[in-house]
Amino acid sequence: MLERGEHISFANCGLPYFISGELHDRDRLLITTPDPLSKRFRIDVRVRHEVIAIDWQRKAVEVRDHQSGRTYRLRYEKLVLSPGAAPVRPRLPGIEDTRIFSLRTIGDAERIRSYVESNDPRKAVVVGGGFIGLEMAESLSHVGVGVTLIELTAQVMPSLDREMAEWIHQHLRMKGVELILEEGVARFSAGDDGSLVVSTDRDNEVRCDLAVLAIGVKPEVGLARQAGLELGPLGGIRVNDRLQTSDPDIYRIGDAIEVQDGILGGPRRIPLANLANRQGRLAADHIGGKEIAGADAYGTSVVRVFDLTVASTGASERSLAAGAIPYEKSYTHPASHASYYPGAVPMVMKLLFAPETGRVLGGQLVGIDGVDKRIDVLATAMQLGATVSDLARLELAYAPAFGTGKDAVNIAGYVASNILDGDVEIAHAEQVDDWVGEGALLLDVRTVGEFRRGHLDQAVNIPTDEIRSHLTELPMNGVILVYCLTGIRSYYVCRVLKQHGYRPLDLSGGYMIYCATYPNRCKGIPGLRRWKRALALETFCSTPEERNIVRRNMK
Repeated sequence: MLERGEHISFANCGLPYFISGELHDRDRLLITTPDPLSKRFRIDVRVRHEVIAIDWQRKAVEVRDHQSGRTYRLRYEKLVLSPGAAPVRPRLPGIEDTRIFSLRTIGDAERIRSYVESNDPRKAVVVGGGFIGLEMAESLSHVGVGVTLIELTAQVMPSLDREMAEWIHQHLRMKGVELILEEGVARFSAGDDGSLVVSTDRDNEVRCDLAVLAIGVKPEVGLARQAGLELGPLGGIRVNDRLQTSDPDIYRIGDAIEVQDGILGGPRRIPLANLANRQGRLAADHIGGKEIAGADAYGTSVVRVFDLTVASTGASERSLAAGAIPYEKSYTHPASHASYYPGAVPMVMKLLFAPETGRVLGGQLVGIDGVDKRIDVLATAMQLGATVSDLARLELAYAPAFGTGKDAVNIAGYVASNILDGDVEIAHAEQVDDWVGEGALLLDVRTVGEFRRGHLDQAVNIPTDEIRSHLTELPMNGVILVYCLTGIRSYYVCRVLKQHGYRPLDLSGGYMIYCATYPNRCKGIPGLRRWKRALALETFCSTPEERNIVRRNMK
């Protein structure tokens, strides 16, 4: 085993939490070291030994020993390449400033933590809103550093669709993180006051004490290119379903390769630790003589963003549309566990599925609790070819502290099945303007108090429990677009209206998803109030009496 760095196996996903101090001991980041591998498995581990060339015709690699400076050749029968990917560091003016950091290794994390501890910075800029960028924004905030996050695109978390990412945007702002979206960094410079000035391509300037670049990674393909191995269209190494390169005796795993997308069908680069670990096992099995299954990838991921848990699997709506793959979608807002048991908090779940067969194509969840186990169920079901009807039939564990009698995944399956079976006709937030333009009646079936706090323009308010008393006031020969907060009450009303001969459309996901889709039309997302309330109750209250006091004060 040849490793050009100091460590052969460390928890790179834990580096932001070392910076924040949640992980105090640096050694806890070390998964294993050369000594136990040598003693237990007789593996010849050589750290600070870098492979600088591959001679595939002679089945040999050229190695440089960075400790002694010597270069030597080493023969192989099978070669496994796992060099990973390097942080993108663009050639921008001022990029050499020592206050600009990237995060890949334990050394990088130690440098950032040392800088924070030694210089007591007050303001930081994080460039990039992916996994590392969000985790760094949280970690720096935890140690008292104010954070501005700059993202080139219109949203953070590119694996999510825009309306799902909006929950993160509003939560970040609630936590004091300044968001600058749809602006790229143009240059770095030193301010008159000694600060680091980050200038964007829209002439916005942010003064800070340090900056962290988290704008993505590029695959380490230098060795493969030198050896003449075939590259893929996305710049990674092309491998087959057995993880072999164009030379069948050379395997490639990890962040540097292109994988086959299990939903979209084409090549995809997914630099995730869980995928790399699985690939290591698959390559070892094949080298050992086993026939392995295909290594399709689905990009299942989860990340903590302050109080939120954010997860996704499979295709997004954006990627399905780009690939011209037919899809339907549904939104649900299930509770993390039984609502009567303390600590239950709503989640936001988006399900993507095939309109003809109901096959699950992707899922996205945002919430505080219970998100991780639901995304794993969706990922498992999707990889086994399940349909939304299968989701509805799944037998999942239940106890009040852990779930609900009908689990969140079951509920998502029920709602999607209702759409496919024609039990309810739906409309989506982005279709509201078109339906209203064609003369549809907007019917808000929330309570009068909810309606007064905010509603869609031109909407008429008839609370759910009063709908049967007002049927004669509704147009029989037109479309009635019905909505409530989350989509539950509006579904009940749609069923009543349909049974009485009307043509109702249910706004999928309700007013909450509409506000997430069009945040500028609403005063925030209504559901965030419930999340904040639940957090306050569970964080600060230990008795029912204390919870009642907080409830009264938060009304």
